[in-house]
Order: sequence, then structure tokens, then C-alpha cells
Amino acid sequence: PPTASGWRGLAAERGMAVISDEVFADYPLSVREGASSFRGEARALTFVLGGMSKSAGLPQVKLAWMIASGPDALVSAAIERLEMICDTYLSVSTPVQVAVPALLAAGARVRAAIQARLHRNLAALRAGLARYPAVELLEPEAGWSAVLRVPATTSEEALVIRLLEDARLIAHPGHFFDFPAEAYLVVSLLTPEAVFDAGLDRLLPIVAGGGA
Repeated sequence: PPTASGWRGLAAERGMAVISDEVFADYPLSVREGASSFRGEARALTFVLGGMSKSAGLPQVKLAWMIASGPDALVSAAIERLEMICDTYLSVSTPVQVAVPALLAAGARVRAAIQARLHRNLAALRAGLARYPAVELLEPEAGWSAVLRVPATTSEEALVIRLLEDARLIAHPGHFFDFPAEAYLVVSLLTPEAVFDAGLDRLLPIVAGGGA
């Protein structure tokens, strides 16, 4: 696929808008050469998405934002339409809007704690996978989850049901995220460390094909 720079040029050339979901930008898990934000893109009409649910770990606050950039005429027309949409549907409450600066500032501590747990659990997952070469980690660049490619000895749905019923574990099948083929599992890296470790001890033997 094109690089970020390539997408920018392609969109500008063909008159397409770019929508960049950057809600997990505060939680990098690896360094990728050439990675960058689409904020401030000037060539193509561009929308960058963010939200309080990730930036401050506050999903219940229900506040998200969109940064629009690009050629002035396209941005002005887009904002006019977006204002109509915002007026048509339920708007963000005034108290939440007023509290945004304080919430974002206080959220720095939450972000640091989440980031520390993500990196710790990812390291534990890598260590556990060293004992099970049949299971592969798709190295994450950012976010709160990890994707595992597992032997396709049964359907993803049957596997996640077995994990739930036999091992009391919750994992998402890859088809929830539109993976084109089986078999993939998506696991949370947000789980408390001790629970995560205990879950790995039960999960990996099963998904590797070694039984319960």
C-alpha cells in the first residue's frame, strides 16, 4: 500500500478526501520509519479523528473531535456541511466542552499508566509466544490490542467459544475486524498484569493446538 506521503499525493491528484483515524496516536507500541500524522495536510481535503475515550481513558465522557485541513475552499465547504450535521444530531454537552483542557491535562497521568501496562503486557505476550512457534504475533504499531495468527484447525468462532466455555477467556475473532482469511484472534493488552499472565498460560496451549 502507499506510504502516508503517497496517500497524500494520490488523494490530491484524484480529488479524494482523506480520513485518518488517529485515536491511538498517543499509544505507540513500535517505531515505524516514515510514520506521521495527517494533521495539517494542505494538498488534499483531510480529516483527522481523535477522542477523549482514548486520549484521557474516558469513554463515558462522549467527546470526540475532527481536525479538517486542506485547500481553503474545500475545507470551508466541508465545515459548513459538518456544522449542519452537528446541529442535526445530538451535540456535545457544554460542561464537557468547558472541561476539555482540564481533562486532557489530567489525562496525561492516565495515558502514562495505560502506556506502561500496554508495553509490559506486550513484552509478556512476546515472551510467552517464544514457547509456541505455531502462534504468530502481528507486531502492533499502536493501540490497546494485539493480533495473533493461530493455526486454522477450527473456525475462529468455534475457537473463541471454546476459549470462553472451557478456559473462561475472552478474545475476539479476526472476522470481527474484517480479516480476509482465518485464523486470527484479537486480545486486549489493557488487562491487569496478573490476569493477563494467567490468561496467557491458558490461552496459548489451546490456540497453538496443544489442547486445554
